[in-house]
Amino acid sequence: MQSCRQVINRLLQFQVRRASTLARVSGSPGYVEIKEQDSSLKYPPVWLRDNCQCAECFHAATRARKSHWERGPVNIEVQQVAFNQEQQQLEILWQDEHKSIFPMAWLRERDFGEASRKRYLEEVYKPPAQLWGRSEFDAVRREFQYQDVIQEDKVLKNWLEALAVQGFAILKNAPNDTNVAKHLAQRIGYIKRTTYGDVFEVKSKPNAGNYAYLMTPLPLHTDLPFYEYMAGINILHTLVQSVSKGGANTLTDGFNAAARLQELHPEDFEVLKTVPVNWFDIGHDGDESRPFHSLWRAPVICLDVDGRVTRINQNTPKRDSRFSVPLEQAMSWYRAYDKFLEIAQSEAVEFKTQAGDVFAFNNLRMLHGRTAYEDAPGNKRHLVGAYVDWDTIYSKLRTLKFPNAKD
Repeated sequence: MQSCRQVINRLLQFQVRRASTLARVSGSPGYVEIKEQDSSLKYPPVWLRDNCQCAECFHAATRARKSHWERGPVNIEVQQVAFNQEQQQLEILWQDEHKSIFPMAWLRERDFGEASRKRYLEEVYKPPAQLWGRSEFDAVRREFQYQDVIQEDKVLKNWLEALAVQGFAILKNAPNDTNVAKHLAQRIGYIKRTTYGDVFEVKSKPNAGNYAYLMTPLPLHTDLPFYEYMAGINILHTLVQSVSKGGANTLTDGFNAAARLQELHPEDFEVLKTVPVNWFDIGHDGDESRPFHSLWRAPVICLDVDGRVTRINQNTPKRDSRFSVPLEQAMSWYRAYDKFLEIAQSEAVEFKTQAGDVFAFNNLRMLHGRTAYEDAPGNKRHLVGAYVDWDTIYSKLRTLKFPNAKD
């Protein structure tokens, strides 16, 4: 049995030249390299074998890998490697006599280089967020016509991109119909049902079971932090707006507030991203028939696998009095929390939607609230809302951006 070093030394001498393209095994440990005039693409042999596209290894109809399920191809080495200039494909013969062919276009899309990885993550995975504060609000505010979003895929794509990038958008001229929010959710894909139903109404109610159903000021918050799978976007359709001076929306970019906190008070940022808080909701569902007790434990600032802020949990009425952390952590948390709220409130903007407006926003990112208002006979403020998860939104956005994607 040849050693890995012997195989690599032999393959370093085995080079097939076609025009200006060279395919070889390089380095130690070895990687497969494709050298062209202006570029060099490199791939781990184990990755190439794991992603072999032949009918034995890959089920094309389901776009699924079907081999190596029990154990990975870690110990299978390359025997020969060549580049077929005519077919523009990499051809590999493995030590176990298995053959793999990779089209060059397929390989370029999966280049391990930094620029390729960045392009895929930002164009296909998730568009990068554009952070904004009070002074940038007018510049980032996007408005669309409701009927255009319902009828035109291009406008739907632009609306969803605005929600992903700027974090909010407003639709104008929606009909006087309680199903508007539901229709928009279904236009994207699937509505997210919560303990408040498929859709929910925001209006003053006697014996209100939720703080939002009062006419008092609604402080900056995110909805449903007591859910592990927190609702992705909130779609709020204004049916009737208050003629009183109040009832205006307040809004802050929570990701921007977190970035400001990290810049100005890094110790407090560290506290708010590490200390877990108990978020809870207790009540009965919309039919008043089934009780619920929702509880989720997470920090105010949550990061994703790349270290970027991905979720803000902030809802003072829904923060449990049980703080399940050591005493000293609780004291430092309150100081950090106060700094975060100070920044969030200093960057808050205020605007008032009118009947026919739909205000949609990223519920994982935007802290939103409402100023106090007063109902009057013949004028009772009434909004109807619905939620959609980001998994559903990103899926829809990708199908709109890449309608012909095969893999």
